[in-house]
Amino acid sequence: MKARIQNPAMIFPESMQALFALNRATEKGGVPASTIALIQLRASQINGCSVCVDMHCRFMKQAGETDERLYAVAAWRDAPYFNDAERAALELTEAVTRLSDRSDPVTDQIWNEAARHYDERALAALLLAISTINVWNRLNVSTRQVAGEWIKSAAAKEWLESRSATA
Repeated sequence: MKARIQNPAMIFPESMQALFALNRATEKGGVPASTIALIQLRASQINGCSVCVDMHCRFMKQAGETDERLYAVAAWRDAPYFNDAERAALELTEAVTRLSDRSDPVTDQIWNEAARHYDERALAALLLAISTINVWNRLNVSTRQVAGEWIKSAAAKEWLESRSATA
């Protein structure tokens, strides 16, 4: 497999920095890091982004995520491994990721369930995190980035260092 071009965010380093900054901002919204990771993985599964599925599974494993939860994210509705707040975040992720699938993609029922578990700041963080992972998915899928390659890059090293500095 070979990518069509480099990831566009690597071609324009200022865009990479902006996406990293947006990601760091969402981490300050009061949503558990494990929940953000779940929504990143779920959106990436929906969008068929092998780079992000591979990367987020690796990072989640390193952060102590269980195999049961990793294996069940795609079938979260039928798996007992997720709490109600995580389920609300996953449902919101699916709705926001699949905007064109229905006329009212983020129904009041979906929104109200998320709002039951998250305050306004956390909801904003969730929406920004969902939107950001969708940007990454679209860049990777459209340019056919290869799973496992990004993790070896200088950009990945920088991102990992920035995460360990904020942890």
